[in-house]
Amino acid sequence: MSRETCYRCFWPKSLCWCPSIQAMPTRTKFVFLMHPKEYKQEKAATGRLTHLCLAHSEIHVGTDFDRHEEVQALLNDPRNLPLLVYPGAEARNLSTGGLNPAELGDRQLVLFLIDATWAGARKMLRLSPSLQRLPRVMFTATSLSRYVIKQQPQAGCLSTLEATHELLVALEHAGLDRYPLPDQLLGLFQRMQDYQIRCATDPARTGYRRKPYSQPDQRTPHRGASARRNRFIPESGQIQPVSTAENARTSR
Repeated sequence: MSRETCYRCFWPKSLCWCPSIQAMPTRTKFVFLMHPKEYKQEKAATGRLTHLCLAHSEIHVGTDFDRHEEVQALLNDPRNLPLLVYPGAEARNLSTGGLNPAELGDRQLVLFLIDATWAGARKMLRLSPSLQRLPRVMFTATSLSRYVIKQQPQAGCLSTLEATHELLVALEHAGLDRYPLPDQLLGLFQRMQDYQIRCATDPARTGYRRKPYSQPDQRTPHRGASARRNRFIPESGQIQPVSTAENARTSR
């Protein structure tokens, strides 16, 4: 018999995270654009949990957002300043003063984050010219990914939850927002992983692994052709504005 599911956090009701989550108020609106595969297949996708932690956030599922009425309404509202969180030579770094409060004026800052693998994110952008045209922002991460159960394809890549934490740190530092509960996101991420690691190391469970997970800072990086295929962000900056948690491979 299948276990009952909580349809807010998408975890079994016996493991529901909702009672421990407090939705944080922010001036910034966070809009998570989730690839359908993340919604349907990733049981531990961090985008859902991140959304629950932010009172002023939305999740929209799809690939072609030019035909998405709610997303287009946000993009075309003159009261908003919509920006895409995505790396690139022209992206403005929020961690180094790339955007200041005076530029906002009376507008609402709306940050769009793509919750997908890197390949999925590129496809979503290709199918959504209105997202391609958005000004881009990024940040300088303060830490390597804390993802123990999966290995990121490149140093600087973070999960959606970790990326949102870094964004809030940068926004508060720039005077653009407040980060009222700075320990909540990473604390939730740690508890989620602790549970998954306990399951993986239980001999009575399916998927038992004999070898323990290595720590993220002890892993051998990709090299040669593999490194070139997995180079998603500029090497000069440790930035991660797009989720790669589900793009990462299971840690060995």
